[in-house]
Amino acid sequence: MVLPTARFPSGKYYALTWGISDGYGGMTSALLHRSRAFHRLGGIPVEILTTDDRPDYAELAERLLDSGELTEGVTLRNLWDDLRERTLAPAKSQKTQIEAALPLEADENDLLTQHGGIVLKRERVGAGQKFVAADRFRRDGSLLATERRIKGGRSIVIYDLQGAPVRRFKSRWKLYHWWLDLVFKRHLSFVVVDSKTSARFMPDYRRDNVVAVHLVHASHREDARDAPLGVLGAATQPVLRETRAAVLKRSGDFDSVVVLTERQRAELLEDLLALGIDARGVIRVIPNGIDLPMRSASDHVRGAGVMLASLDERKRVEHAIDAMVEAHATVPQTTLDVYGGGDRAEELLAQINRQNADSFVSLRGYRSDARAKFASADFSLLTSTSEGLPLVLVEGMAAGCVPIAYDVRYGPADMIQDGVSGYLVEEGDISLLAKRIVELQRMPEAQLRAMRQRAVARAKEFSDEAIAKRWANEFARALDAKRIRAAADDALAIRLRRRAGVVRRRLGRMLG
Repeated sequence: MVLPTARFPSGKYYALTWGISDGYGGMTSALLHRSRAFHRLGGIPVEILTTDDRPDYAELAERLLDSGELTEGVTLRNLWDDLRERTLAPAKSQKTQIEAALPLEADENDLLTQHGGIVLKRERVGAGQKFVAADRFRRDGSLLATERRIKGGRSIVIYDLQGAPVRRFKSRWKLYHWWLDLVFKRHLSFVVVDSKTSARFMPDYRRDNVVAVHLVHASHREDARDAPLGVLGAATQPVLRETRAAVLKRSGDFDSVVVLTERQRAELLEDLLALGIDARGVIRVIPNGIDLPMRSASDHVRGAGVMLASLDERKRVEHAIDAMVEAHATVPQTTLDVYGGGDRAEELLAQINRQNADSFVSLRGYRSDARAKFASADFSLLTSTSEGLPLVLVEGMAAGCVPIAYDVRYGPADMIQDGVSGYLVEEGDISLLAKRIVELQRMPEAQLRAMRQRAVARAKEFSDEAIAKRWANEFARALDAKRIRAAADDALAIRLRRRAGVVRRRLGRMLG
């Protein structure tokens, strides 16, 4: 039995995201990894909450367990699956009768969500694929919920097993809040809000027993290369890319906002100060963690480069190919293996062939064991337009693989000390990228070995053990701050009631 190394406050722990897709990316990977680390190092179960209409979460959970992405103590829970299994009853405070909606008549143009041959959702859309209505069903075919677009919003009605309406909501947000109350009950609960979609409805969800932390994975700006611009109306409101052009006006807030890097925090604070908001005591930095130690080989193959990246526009693998062509002309032993899949595979392969680089640049496709290549590779490349906090850099550094990365927002500069534990290259400078590859090949062995050791030492600061402790401390701090605010609010309410009482008595004497 592994004894906990991080002391989390007593309570129940959750991660909230919109959904988990089959081809999920870095944010979901980080969510799953963090949840496993919380349980492994803190001894706390973590429940991952989703609100989408995916019908096969049970099978997905089995696949994630088989692959090790889910472990004992980390579970999935979906809103609609949960409601299908519940016995629903009318609210005790309900004063008016809820009007049922007529179920949709079958239409061949309807969008159906099925599982095991059973229709679980029928959705109707209009011009421009605009939502019109939807019905959701239990697995026995009975009606679970109707959702209709109405003037000013939506009307969502939940039904019991006999088909009687028991709850009505004027928006999906209100439905989500009600479900979260069912999940959290009255237990002290800590929830990390990972997705920007979920972050939209959580600021309005304020409960004394729930500590809500919004984790911002990517830039809060529309474009990571843009100039500073204020984007928030309150220091603890969610940070979303689409809010760049407007100030958010919301009544609620989060108990904490966490970003991944110091640079991300600095730029967010800069934007907030433009609005006259000092949020230095609110926004915290907690990087993603990795499971260390990793196996670090002492016999890295000189000249062998590796790149783990999706083959999409953001990763700009074409820059890495161009840099390798230039470097290979000077140092012929250099090679690059690119691991990852994506819709640009054919385009990139054509580029490799056009530049006669197929003998030293290879697209290896997606491989689940690709990270093991860091243990023998000489260097890694990162040429993205933007990042949150690229753990692929830390994983490579932990194995002694020297990183050569564009200095983009965010992450590389927070991990790499240029010329000491790797190389930072001005974004888009392909020639300088090639120059650094060549420089590494010409570096004396003793100097290179020292750089590898410094990279390994830096990676240890991102170990799961270190990061879990930072999370535990942040949960405790946010809980204390929440209790202090609640006590202050209670004290203010008492003073206001007393003052109102004095005013009433004086008016009584005057009128009497």
